[in-house]
Amino acid sequence: MADTSPAPLPPSAPPSASPPGPGPGAVPRPGLPEAEGWSCPAPLRDHPVVVTGHGGGGALSAELMTHLFAPAYGEALLPGLADSAVLTVPGGPRLAFSTDSYVVRPLFFPGGSIGDLAVNGTVNDLAMSGARPLALSCGFILEEGTALRTVDRVARAVGAAASAAGVTIATGDTKVVEAGHGDGVYLSTAGIGLVPEGVDIRPERAAPGDVVLVSGPVGAHGVAILSVREGLEFGAEVRSDTAPLAGLVRAMLDVTPELHALRDPTRGGLAASLNEIAAASGTGVVLAERAVPVPDAVTAACGFLGLDPLYVANEGRLVAFVPRRHAEAVLAAMRAHPQGAGAAVIGECTEEHPGMVVARTGLGGTRVVDLPIGEQLPRIC
Repeated sequence: MADTSPAPLPPSAPPSASPPGPGPGAVPRPGLPEAEGWSCPAPLRDHPVVVTGHGGGGALSAELMTHLFAPAYGEALLPGLADSAVLTVPGGPRLAFSTDSYVVRPLFFPGGSIGDLAVNGTVNDLAMSGARPLALSCGFILEEGTALRTVDRVARAVGAAASAAGVTIATGDTKVVEAGHGDGVYLSTAGIGLVPEGVDIRPERAAPGDVVLVSGPVGAHGVAILSVREGLEFGAEVRSDTAPLAGLVRAMLDVTPELHALRDPTRGGLAASLNEIAAASGTGVVLAERAVPVPDAVTAACGFLGLDPLYVANEGRLVAFVPRRHAEAVLAAMRAHPQGAGAAVIGECTEEHPGMVVARTGLGGTRVVDLPIGEQLPRIC
C-alpha cells in the first residue's frame, strides 16, 4: 500500500468560534417550539421539524437517535444503537435481531426493486454481526389506488430474494393509507439470525493494525436509483449491487472467527460506515483513496453530478476490519466468493487521529473524510 500516514490535523477553533447561546435579551423566533427542555445540542435545535437528512444515515440521523429517541426510550433501550443487536437467550443460543424500513423511489430500478432490497438489507444487517439469517417478517404499507399488479410484482421480488438468501418469511402485515398519503408501496422488514459460538463482531473491536477490506466496487446502487429517478444516462447502464451477503460472511468466518468489525455501507456510503467504526472503537482509519474500487460509470456520474463516491449508498457490499495476520487469507476467501470477487485492501487502522477517518489522495495529500450530515441521494433504500 502507498504511504498512508495522515496529515497534521487542523488546529482547534478558538472558544469564540463556538455557536453562541441565546443570551440575555434574545428574541424568540415565532412559530418554533420551546427547546429548553431538550437533551440535544445544535444542529437538532436548528431543525424544529423533520428534514430529509434525518433519514440519511449521517450526522443528523445519529443526533436524532442519540438526543431524541434514546432519551425518550430511557431504560427500555438496549445499549449500542447498532443496525442489528445480539441477544443472549438464557440457557440458549445468541440471536441477532434487526429491523428496517424501505421507502425507495422508484419501486423498480436497474438491478433490483424495493422487494429484494428489503430482504437483502435486513439479511445483510444480520450478517454484519456474523449471524446466519433464519427468518424475516415483512410488512406492506400500500397507498390507496396502487395497481395490484405492482403489489404482486413487489411481493414476488420479496419471495424470490428470500429464497435466494435462504430465509423464511415467517410473518407479515398489510396496511393501506389514503391516496396521496404514501408513495405506492413502503416495506418494513425485521429479521432474526443465529450467531455462531466464538464470533464477536462489533464496531468497538476495531483496533490499530487492523486491515480494512471492501468486498467490491462501491457506489452503484445510489447511482442506479438516481439514473432512473432523474432520467439520466452515463454512457453505460449502472445496475444496483443489491445482494445478500450472509454467504460471503460465512466464507470469511471459515478462515477465522476473529473478524473484528463488519458493516454494509448503505445510507451515507463507505464514508459513513468507516466513521461509525472509527468513532465506536476510538481508532483512526487511514484510507488509500486510489485503492477504493469504483466502477467507471459511477466515477463518471459522480463527476458530472458533483458527488463523492465514498458517500454514495451500496446495497450489496461490506467493509471489514480484520487483524493483519488474517487479512491475506480473508481477502483470498472473499475473492473466491461471487459476492466478493472485486474485494480489495483499502486502508488500515492506526493509533493516530483516534475516531477520525483520513484519506490519502491520489496526489499524495490527505483529507479528512467526515461523517455526512444527511444524504446526498435521499429515498435510495
